[in-house]
This record gives sequence, structure tokens and C-alpha cells, in this order.
Amino acid sequence: MPPNTLVELTTDYPVLLEIPVAWGDMDAFQHVNNTVYFRWLESGRIAYFTRMAVPGFQDMSGVGPILASTQCRYRIPLTFPDTVTVASRIVALEEDRMTMEQIVVSHQHRKIAAIGSGVIVTFDYTAGRKAPLPDLVRARVTEIEGNL
Repeated sequence: MPPNTLVELTTDYPVLLEIPVAWGDMDAFQHVNNTVYFRWLESGRIAYFTRMAVPGFQDMSGVGPILASTQCRYRIPLTFPDTVTVASRIVALEEDRMTMEQIVVSHQHRKIAAIGSGVIVTFDYTAGRKAPLPDLVRARVTEIEGNL
């Protein structure tokens, strides 16, 4: 039987962010506009970075995250009123990047409304080029995710 509770749907995702659907999120077709999902996914990424709690990640070293690519697959249309949970996890760590998978779960429908992913590259903002993923960032992701 497929999962049908919020806990079952998000159990493999360590970072959860609850967001109410606003009336203004809907477009002329009376469902949430596709661009809103990308804002929700962005908020989920920021929640993950906040959970990492890497002090001075960018401020002290000049090295920080930059989004290299993102995508979203829409599964069901959403409307106001509703609340969504954006669930996020890192699924791959590489030399200079990490891959994040995310789901947007509708509380009203008790279903996954969208599936997204993003590649986040570590970027040296001072030098203007990619940089190796800092050891502290790698360690914090491993703490959050367990074994990667």
C-alpha cells in the first residue's frame, strides 16, 4: 500500500519546511503557478543550509553555494487553501558539488505534488570559480544524512 501520511511520505528526508499556500500563488488557471514551486524548493534549500549550521561558510572564506541547475516535475495541481511540506535531502557529495532531492507534499491531498532536484556547486566568490566542497560542509551533510 502506498504511503498516505505526511510522516510516511517524508520519512527519508531529514529537513522539512511547512509552507501555507497563498491565494496569490494561484494563476489565471486557478492552480498554483509553476514558478511558485521553484520558490518553495529554494526555501527548502535554504532550510537545509540553515540546518547545516556552518558558521562563516561564505563570510570568512569567500566560498559558498551556488545553484548550478534545478528541475521540477509536477504531479498534481494545487490550489488555495492548502499547506505544503517541502522535504529535502542530499543524495550525492562530489569534489565541488552536492545534489539535493526534494519533494513538495500537499497536506490537503496527502500526496506528493512535485518532485524537484538541484545541483549545488561550491563557488569561490572572490576568485570567480568553482572550489572544493569544504570539509566542514561535507561533515555536516554526513551528520544530517547519515551514510552517503
